[in-house]
Amino acid sequence: MEHKAKAIRPFIGSNNFELSRSFYRDLGFEETVLTHNMSVFKANDIAFYLQDAYVKDWIDNTMIFLEVDDVDRYWKELLALNLTAKYNTVKLTPPRSQYWGKECFVHDPSGILWHFGQFIN
Repeated sequence: MEHKAKAIRPFIGSNNFELSRSFYRDLGFEETVLTHNMSVFKANDIAFYLQDAYVKDWIDNTMIFLEVDDVDRYWKELLALNLTAKYNTVKLTPPRSQYWGKECFVHDPSGILWHFGQFIN
């Protein structure tokens, strides 16, 4: 099979759709409302769909890895957003060095775990 893929766009759920929409806009994603219960969020060439759908087991087991060019800079930008004060369920974990590179973590308002990582070149 020959792949000529152009993008991958995961679908993620939310416990509180309006709160999650606000969170992702605060993270710098541009929102396009598709229907009353689904939006697409874009940044540069990446995108994902946010749904007004909550299935605890699904949310609790969702992780997304977003590669960034500089984890340390990204971490400082995350801290400057003051997300934990604005969203009481959001959790931030500072950068950690791994054998493959470095990453920090963010749990969104519903509990979805985002990995923001930078690979060693």
